[in-house]
Amino acid sequence: MDTVPPPPPAAAQPPASSTGEDKTVAIVGYLTLIGFIIAIILHGNKKTKLGAYHLRQSLGLFLTGIACWVAAIVLAFIPILGWLVILAMYLGVFVLWVMGIIAAAGGEMKPTPVLGPLYQKWFGTAFE
Repeated sequence: MDTVPPPPPAAAQPPASSTGEDKTVAIVGYLTLIGFIIAIILHGNKKTKLGAYHLRQSLGLFLTGIACWVAAIVLAFIPILGWLVILAMYLGVFVLWVMGIIAAAGGEMKPTPVLGPLYQKWFGTAFE
């Protein structure tokens, strides 16, 4: 009786590497409002999924930062507790911003925790 050896396992496909231009748009989109505008212009020349994804993420973080700023105006009048909430909000947005930049630099389409999937849902067709 001949036994047929099992076929060798299929080689895992490496993730599609992003070009430098893709990553540039993704990273620059997180750097201030001016950087976001520059990234939109760069993305308009060559549209990529990575660029569009991170532009949506950075737009969401920018709008979240504005919402935190507005909330901080109200909370500033509440001594200690309000100030701690303001600090937590700004620290949270900063951490999400850093995580977004790290994902962009790695060429990953990874949403920021908690709010990232919502940003993709809300701004789903933007920048495509």
